[in-house]
Amino acid sequence: MNNTFKVSVNQANNFEITEKQITELDAVSLDAANYHLLHNNTSYKAEVVSSDFINKKYTVVINNNEYVVSIANQLDQLIKEMGFEVGKAKIVNAIKAPMPGLILEINVTVGQEVQEGDNLLILEAMKMENSFDSPRSGVIKSIAVEKGQAVDKGQLLIEFE
Repeated sequence: MNNTFKVSVNQANNFEITEKQITELDAVSLDAANYHLLHNNTSYKAEVVSSDFINKKYTVVINNNEYVVSIANQLDQLIKEMGFEVGKAKIVNAIKAPMPGLILEINVTVGQEVQEGDNLLILEAMKMENSFDSPRSGVIKSIAVEKGQAVDKGQLLIEFE
């Protein structure tokens, strides 16, 4: 029982709490979302209003004051130090050619709204047709190529708004 958690309250107050401190907390569960807490001889009524288990964020009302609480365990802290975020994905704003080739088809237009997985274009490279599907939902901001155009590796093909 030597795990330490980093806790952030309303993204302003940050502190660490140990497993031992958590087990010493005098809390009585009244039902699934309501608790009675006793800390330094002071009584508190707490209600968990919302829970986001994936992002480890909770909205809690204590004595009629609302707090947003984020909790990070040691693994979460290590992943963040390495430059990764749990449950976060990079938003793709541009599609670039992964190899030189020839644009065979363009299946979208500027201003068109697309959904994740919609086919954007087909690139022929090394006698193979490579279909490019939308990596996310969004609106097409620009199309930098035309049907029949030869492209180089890394060349911009499509941009999202």
